[in-house]
Amino acid sequence: MSNIFDDMTGSDGEERSEDAADEVSTDHATADAPSVSYTSREIKGATQELLKFGLLEADRKPNLYRTVMTHHARIDEVLEPLDLRLRIDDVRGLAFLTVAGDLFEKTEASADESEDEWSHPLVRRQRLTLEQSLLVAILRQMYLAHEQEAGVGASGATASLDELSSSLQLYVGSSGSDARDEKRLRTLLEALRAHGIVSEVDEKDQVNIRPIITHLASPESLLALVEHFRGLSVDSHRDADA
Repeated sequence: MSNIFDDMTGSDGEERSEDAADEVSTDHATADAPSVSYTSREIKGATQELLKFGLLEADRKPNLYRTVMTHHARIDEVLEPLDLRLRIDDVRGLAFLTVAGDLFEKTEASADESEDEWSHPLVRRQRLTLEQSLLVAILRQMYLAHEQEAGVGASGATASLDELSSSLQLYVGSSGSDARDEKRLRTLLEALRAHGIVSEVDEKDQVNIRPIITHLASPESLLALVEHFRGLSVDSHRDADA
């Protein structure tokens, strides 16, 4: 026959058993819970800036650029599921995104497909007209000439509207109106500014040439484009003389 002491000790035993079971279940829950890896705020900020604009320049965003330099591998891990890669041109103080190279590999079955069939959702395709591409080639030559004089990575590469207009007219000719020629040039520059290639036209009618221009296209393709326009210019002059 149980007495009050038996009831008390039995109750304590049951409570201790329940407490032990709760501890065991809590331990199991903790062990089964997945570990969460948190990305720091500075890495998030740098990655978001890269995804928004496609590039970072040391002289314009020094703090974010330092973050990219320090956490290059971690940012690449964040970008990997998006099929993007981070490239750094430390000489020119430039960090920019590229699409993973293996996405461009074509199998025999897809060899005849147009590259326009593929488009990464987070990368704005650089669809430039012939005249815009020609202006890129001209600006690139000016930028490299600046680096030859001031050193690779030197800032301050600029071009005046007069210089650009004269160079452009060598290949595409003049419309016969200075106002129309200037408007055409400003329209072309505004299109390139959207890609981060040049700055806005300042009060001195000059633009700053951004270092990303050295990575936009291969020198061979730009040279071929210039030669193509040079050939067209020569043909047009021959027709006019005839």
